[in-house]
Amino acid sequence: MGKRSRTKAREATATATAEGAVGPRQPCPCGSGRRYKACHGSADGPPPAYVARPFAGFAGECDLIALRELVPAATAPVTLRDDDREVRLCTLLPMAAPALVRADGSIWLGLQVQHSFGDPARDLGAVLQKALSADEGVVGLTEPPGEGPRFQDLVEDRPLEVTVHDGFDFWIDEDQRDTTTAAALEQANSAAHPTSRLTGVEAAYWTTVGSKEHLRWVMPEPEDDLLAALARLHAAGKDEIAEGSRLVGMFRAHGLLVPVWDLPVGTGAAVLEEPARRFAADLAEALSAGGDLTAEERAARSGLANRQVTIR
Repeated sequence: MGKRSRTKAREATATATAEGAVGPRQPCPCGSGRRYKACHGSADGPPPAYVARPFAGFAGECDLIALRELVPAATAPVTLRDDDREVRLCTLLPMAAPALVRADGSIWLGLQVQHSFGDPARDLGAVLQKALSADEGVVGLTEPPGEGPRFQDLVEDRPLEVTVHDGFDFWIDEDQRDTTTAAALEQANSAAHPTSRLTGVEAAYWTTVGSKEHLRWVMPEPEDDLLAALARLHAAGKDEIAEGSRLVGMFRAHGLLVPVWDLPVGTGAAVLEEPARRFAADLAEALSAGGDLTAEERAARSGLANRQVTIR
């Protein structure tokens, strides 16, 4: 920036401040922590409010997050509080549609969508409300939903009964298949990595991606408590899920941590059931342990904290 441009910028800021307005580089008075020019002073208006844990309080929170962020092809029915319409959550719908109203009146809600207005639970609630009053076809969300019910306000509060599919063949009924739809399904299915949900614990998903196998487990505990408990288990040599497995890090998604284990190729999902139940019991014990971490446990906690990747 040239000297003249810098001078003009300072003069503009000084003028705004002198008149009692907020300067563009000052903190926005809304309390967002952003500069005014990037928040309420922006020509496009303030960015959407961010909700760190949008599905908190919902009994199916962990599985819902897994379906939004980790699982390629899966479905789960939900029951509305005030309506008897059939509603099904789907990881992904054709063309990443937010919702489909089908010919029989049932509603399919897409979880892996392209819009993001700061609160996925409110977005999902808005889409569901639109679908309830829409005719057959695709239902979208093109602008922030504003104030309104969130997803968990509209459905019964109960765990999700997840069905993991090999691909997206559930999109199309057999009598609707033709050459075009078959080609579209083939393309979609090619991106769906084999995945299985463990049955003995909540929201733990085995998957194989190319030449690697992983276990990804969405856990509901507060981050600090969970990191401390995992550190205790690591120091005690109890953080393996199967022989040769390794806890390599974790995702952070919608306010929850998702520990990830690398597994030896060929492990599969079935052999993880008993070790996962055992690990869940050990984790519960570690979570209830009081006192400060030892030096070894603190080092393990630091290592785990440094191997986090935020995906939402």
